[in-house]
Amino acid sequence: MGEGCCGGAATAAGNSGYKKDEEYLKKIDSKRVKIFEQIQVEQQQEREKIGGESIRITLPDGQVKEGKKWITSPMDIAKEISKGLAASALISEVNGTLWDLARPLEGDCQLKLFTFDSNEGRDTFWHSSAHILGESLEREYGCKLCIGPCTTRGEGFYYDAFYNDFTLNEEHFENIKSWATKAVAEKQPFERIEVSRQQALEIFAENPFKVEIINELPEDKTITVYRCGPLVDLCRGPHIPNTSHVKAFACLKASSSYWRGKSDRESLQRVYGISYPDSKKLKEYLTQLEEAKKRDHRVLGQNQELFFFHPLSPGSCFFLPHGTRIYNKLMDFIRNEYRKRGYTEVISPNIFNMQLWETSGHAANYKENMFVFEVEKQEFGLKPMNCPGHCLMFDNRVRSYRELPLRLADFGVLHRNELSGALTGLTRVRRFQQDDAHIFCAKSQIKDEVMGVLDFLQYAYDIFGFTFELELSTMPEKHLGDIETWKEAEAALAEALNAFGKPWQINEGDGAFYGPKIDITVFDALKRKFQCATVQLDFQLPKKFKLSYSAEDEAKREEPVMIHRAILGSVERMLAILLEHYAGKWPFWLSPRQAIVCPVSEKSSDYALKVRDQIHQAGYFVDVDTSDRKIQKKVREAQLAQYNYILVVGEEEANTGQVSVRIRDQSAHVVKHMVELLSLFREDTEAFR
Repeated sequence: MGEGCCGGAATAAGNSGYKKDEEYLKKIDSKRVKIFEQIQVEQQQEREKIGGESIRITLPDGQVKEGKKWITSPMDIAKEISKGLAASALISEVNGTLWDLARPLEGDCQLKLFTFDSNEGRDTFWHSSAHILGESLEREYGCKLCIGPCTTRGEGFYYDAFYNDFTLNEEHFENIKSWATKAVAEKQPFERIEVSRQQALEIFAENPFKVEIINELPEDKTITVYRCGPLVDLCRGPHIPNTSHVKAFACLKASSSYWRGKSDRESLQRVYGISYPDSKKLKEYLTQLEEAKKRDHRVLGQNQELFFFHPLSPGSCFFLPHGTRIYNKLMDFIRNEYRKRGYTEVISPNIFNMQLWETSGHAANYKENMFVFEVEKQEFGLKPMNCPGHCLMFDNRVRSYRELPLRLADFGVLHRNELSGALTGLTRVRRFQQDDAHIFCAKSQIKDEVMGVLDFLQYAYDIFGFTFELELSTMPEKHLGDIETWKEAEAALAEALNAFGKPWQINEGDGAFYGPKIDITVFDALKRKFQCATVQLDFQLPKKFKLSYSAEDEAKREEPVMIHRAILGSVERMLAILLEHYAGKWPFWLSPRQAIVCPVSEKSSDYALKVRDQIHQAGYFVDVDTSDRKIQKKVREAQLAQYNYILVVGEEEANTGQVSVRIRDQSAHVVKHMVELLSLFREDTEAFR
């Protein structure tokens, strides 16, 4: 996240007349670098005075290395281990905190080293690449840079910047890339200093966006600044050792955005990028990207007439009949499992007095994401989640330990006030439904209940054809409750994960504000990552709502633990992911167009209608094409419309009570009696084919 200046005006044709103020840019570059280098020298001298004490550095395999306090760096240790590791390592973790490889160690520590093949390595690699992008944008256009993170979906990075009367587009990408190539060739090191608030304000005085960020940082927050080449950047880091690791770099797209995501703030421009340690991986990614464009759920949804959006209700989807079929099938799938797994479905209100959200803590932590309004001089809010309402349900009467675990499931409509610029098809909406459930249980039941949820999601994701990864997200900086309770909750989830038997990782500081959670990352057919299911442990809401149940000792009352869980997550988001995962070719059990009957000629139309009615009465989605088009045309259009089974009937079929069955993507066909056909449909449905 750097800073710069703006200058010149754009021409109407392709913005080719954009001019930056070279002298001004040189002036502030010189100022930033001069201050950075001065502070860097002072801090280095200070480290030399207090460093040198012997320290012990413990590696993941238990091996211990000797080092010197404030002198030895993780890179020094990597070089001791092997040249190959030193060449490929990108970032380290010191006592659970991500740490620059060149940053001196401050005492005895546990040390881990990461390459690009790890989540930590990739995220750092792409964050550092965002700085290279920022440097390139500033060099070429003299813009004021705002923020430049790796993307939340873990695929690349972007940079937001402010330009005067200038619009970026794909025509500018080559110029940007040429600067990035230059930065990589220069092997610019990523260097780090810590600064006071006043020093930070002095460094970034010409950039109001940086100044705003600095002034909003907590008083006790350590402010860090990074440099790579001419770019001096306000950033918490950490970063890769130097720019030479970025062997392949590409700009993907440019779009508009708003500062802080608010439409009443400055209009910015965002450039998305991707990078890799080698060109082969970049080529593979770009090929995958082209395939993903073909699978875009917004395009497929329109082509298959599943849903649409309208500006009169932004972020709220209109599901058309065929889209509604899929939506309901997904909910029915979960409902059937509820009956088997001991869940009780409930319905709760959509609107609550804000007193509820004050009790739950959402008014203080989540109100800006809620739709709030006034009724009879009292403040109300549309519910963004079901959990507080379920607490009222639990507290509706006296509860006993015999009722636990109590598993309440709710498909209620939720509303969240997402920023208009963040709305993206079905993946980010304002109105949605979740397969939401809350389990009220005793502490002794946590392990079994969490394992039950993990088994549920394993079952569902196997059917969808997903693979997944598990992460335990721990206490965030902004949280409710005492640290001991958090540790107890995190330990309970870790125990369940270990018992489940699949590999899992720690995701430090990314838990919900009320408790730790297990995040499930799904991989689709293109190996893209999505987060859908979640398991969250909550000791806070039961305490806030003073929930209790009578213990085995009737004289005692105990507080339940609350487990928040979802398997699909948002039904809207899951529908979008599945639409792209299957490339619009829905499996039979989930398909909105399971079969179509195509009569060869008008003579067979009556029999075709009879076949249609039999299939319909058996409970399947079936259409009939009684148009006067040739049979080849009917079959081809049915294939394009993604009907799973195309049933051709002529005079022979009518006379024998049979149908000629064609499968969607196959040219071969087989003749079946209606009893056989309906048996096939039933088998497909029961096997989730």
